[in-house]
Amino acid sequence: MNVEQARFNMIEQQIRPWDVLDAHVLDLLAVVRREDFVPAAHRALAFADLEIPLKPGDAAVAAGQVMLAPRVEARMLQDLQVAKHEKVLEIGTGSGFMAALLGHRAQRVLTLEIDNELARTAHANLQRAGVLNVEVRAADGASADLAADGPFDAIVLSGSVAQLPERLLELIKPGGRLMAVVGAEPMMRATLVRRAESGLVSTQAWDTIAPRLLGFPEPSRFHF
Repeated sequence: MNVEQARFNMIEQQIRPWDVLDAHVLDLLAVVRREDFVPAAHRALAFADLEIPLKPGDAAVAAGQVMLAPRVEARMLQDLQVAKHEKVLEIGTGSGFMAALLGHRAQRVLTLEIDNELARTAHANLQRAGVLNVEVRAADGASADLAADGPFDAIVLSGSVAQLPERLLELIKPGGRLMAVVGAEPMMRATLVRRAESGLVSTQAWDTIAPRLLGFPEPSRFHF
């Protein structure tokens, strides 16, 4: 595989047509080596428009242990508009690729991963990539006590939730943002929440489907 041609095709054929036009984001995707964050068994799929399992077997996909599609990661990164002076929280580290992108944009990144093995892998991936301003913490993002770490300028959930988590909304700084994919299949919306002077302001700019983040509550459903 011609890696650089595949990377170029990913950016020009998948990401840019998905309204990712921020030059800084596109440049970053050209230099952060996505293939170094993909399990060896799936390295040939590093630039494909799909979710890549991070562990062997179908159970990994069922548990949401995947890398999100490149266009989804890129669009989320663009919408968050992270700046160099900002502190960022990510929920759902996975292999560490999104954390690496955030690390290049932010001053400091704290990323939480519920699976201990994935947390160790992500830490090693980030160290090899030279991304040293990211702390990987093995923790459940749905219940972890982050009062001493927050508040944050930007928060991103690298997976979907049924509803916006109140405990994470409370960690947004004035002027800060939270990005999450919210809802249930077949309709989920990428939701950006800003803390303005008047309170929290939410916009839903685009539709997508993303695997569930583990640990977050699901609404009860009535069966007749």
